[in-house]
Amino acid sequence: MTAVTELLLDSYLRFSTAISNERVVSELPYNEALICNLLYRRFPQTCTATELCDQTRMQKSQMARTLNEMEEKRLIVRSRSREDRRQVAVALNREGADAFFRQHSRTLALVQAISEKMAPDRVQALARLLDEAADAAREVLG
Repeated sequence: MTAVTELLLDSYLRFSTAISNERVVSELPYNEALICNLLYRRFPQTCTATELCDQTRMQKSQMARTLNEMEEKRLIVRSRSREDRRQVAVALNREGADAFFRQHSRTLALVQAISEKMAPDRVQALARLLDEAADAAREVLG
C-alpha cells in the first residue's frame, strides 16, 4: 500500500463513520433505502429487477427477497410489462413510501448541513470526485 491509498482509505472510513448514524437512516434497511432512492430518481419511469441488480450490485436472489419485503411494506408496486409480459416493472409506491420520504428528507437535510460547512465550489468538486471514484470502483470491480 502506498501512502496515498492509505490516505484515501482513512478518509473514506472517517467520512463513512461520521455519517453512519442510525437516527438518520433508521426507518429502512440500507438496501431498501437504496432501491427506493433509485426508483424515486427514475420516477415516473419504472425499471426491472435485473436493472436494479445492475445498479446496486445485489445478487438476484437477494434482490428478489428485498423486493418481496418492500412490496409487503407497500414501498413498491410491481406490474407486468405491456411490451414484454415476461418482464416485471418495479416502481416506487409514492402513496405507501412514507418511511422512505421521511428518511430521504432527513438525509437531504444532513447533506445540506454538511455542504454549508464547505465552499460551494468545493462541494461541486467533491460531487465530481465522488462520481469519478464510483465509476473507477465499478470498472475495477467489474
